Amino acid sequence: MKAGIVGLPNVGKSTLFNCLSNTKAQSANFPFCTIEPNHSIINVPDKRLMALEDIVKPEKVVPATVEIVDIAGLVKGASKGEGLGNKFLANIRETDAIIHVLRCFDNDNITHVDGSVDPVRDKEIIDIELQLKDLESLNNRIEKVNRTAKSGDKDALREKEILQKAIAFIESSNNIRSIDLDITDINKYLNPLQLITSKPVLYVCNVDENSINSKNDHVESVKSFISKEGANLIILAAGIESEINELDDYEERRMFLDDLGLDVPGSSKLINATYDLLNLQTYFTAGPKEVRAWTIQKMATAPQAAGVIHTDFEKGFIKAEVIAYNDYINFKTEAKVKEAGKMRIEGKDYIVKNGDIIHFLFNV
Repeated sequence: MKAGIVGLPNVGKSTLFNCLSNTKAQSANFPFCTIEPNHSIINVPDKRLMALEDIVKPEKVVPATVEIVDIAGLVKGASKGEGLGNKFLANIRETDAIIHVLRCFDNDNITHVDGSVDPVRDKEIIDIELQLKDLESLNNRIEKVNRTAKSGDKDALREKEILQKAIAFIESSNNIRSIDLDITDINKYLNPLQLITSKPVLYVCNVDENSINSKNDHVESVKSFISKEGANLIILAAGIESEINELDDYEERRMFLDDLGLDVPGSSKLINATYDLLNLQTYFTAGPKEVRAWTIQKMATAPQAAGVIHTDFEKGFIKAEVIAYNDYINFKTEAKVKEAGKMRIEGKDYIVKNGDIIHFLFNV
């Protein structure tokens, strides 16, 4: 599962990517600085992992990770091949979610590809290009379906109806992620097309230092514009995050954050928000050799969670010994958890909860 950072050229995508990753993507004040997408596997900040480490004192600790891709900037006409359009659209199609960076600061020293700062206009530019590409995919598909539908095939007729609704929806300047259709029809007829505007989106308003803890008119306009989308929004200052990223000493970082009135870096909030955007959650295994955070889809069953460790665990699943995170922290040891009757034995139908500490029993 991976998320792609998108936006117009020069809105701060690569600067933000640098803050999230040890990979130093090139960053400069000119359009199309990023040509090939930069990939990075990024650790997910999780205080629970540190708390478990303090109790268990394992030989090593392994955090959960998420893959983030920095994709080249898009311009008007991308759907027709302008700029790096086709390459951009192909790269974004391969991601599972979109982190859409919007420039929400004024600075005459940093050029804007359209000559002025207007994040709502910028959002619409990208939306239109993605919608046009999805229309191309839908129209190509409906041409093929029409041939079968003419024979009276019921499934083809149903698919044609769904495709027509999707086309009309996009032509009304909407994104497929907001379409009101039965989930069965979406899964059967639309999801196989990998439509770009069906992907979940997180908007990141890139502001200046003065706007971190105060009102910003650009941000307010974005909030108002996306209010009906049901999408989340994060505010951060990529320039400040870059400065924080350069500090190696923890105490120096802490003092810097305190001076800014921040509890944690905005980049940490963004990573966690991206993890949530991808519909992911964490469970833990804890022992003297290793404390590890494992990534699973929300609503995953115990066997599916076991399969993340090894496919044999899922195939031969017998049961799961489960301890709630808060119980583990309160009682400090597995033995005391058992004594208090707080360890549960769960079967194949158990839906794993975020933060569960689990030991699997299996037989292959």
